[in-house]
Amino acid sequence: MPAKQMTLMDPPIEELLDKVDSKFTLVTLGAKRAREINAYYHGLGEVLGRIIPPQVTSVSGKPLSIAFEEVAAGKVTYHHPDAEELAAEAAAQDAASSGYLSVDPFTVVESETTLAAVVEDAAEVESTDEAGVDDAS
Repeated sequence: MPAKQMTLMDPPIEELLDKVDSKFTLVTLGAKRAREINAYYHGLGEVLGRIIPPQVTSVSGKPLSIAFEEVAAGKVTYHHPDAEELAAEAAAQDAASSGYLSVDPFTVVESETTLAAVVEDAAEVESTDEAGVDDAS
């Protein structure tokens, strides 16, 4: 069995690149997770429950090294949104920026129901509310 080659970086970049689809995804994933770890350490006691603590035991105290160790261990994953998810998110942002909060933040969305359907329902309610206001004047 060949000995593991010593590198300056542990885990090796090659091992990390096997866990993601591109080096750009690796950089983005590592940077985002490192910011979360940094916020956890600097806001300890204030951010409990909002930020997930480091998921691996590390000898390094640097957030980026810890983030890369989490990627290598498979504790941090990523998801590329598809076109439908992007369209639903854009529709929700457009509806929310119209001046009214279109989507009730406490709405329970069933598994068959999509965010777009919830936004459409909220838009229908707003249009009937606006029609009722015009009639009352």
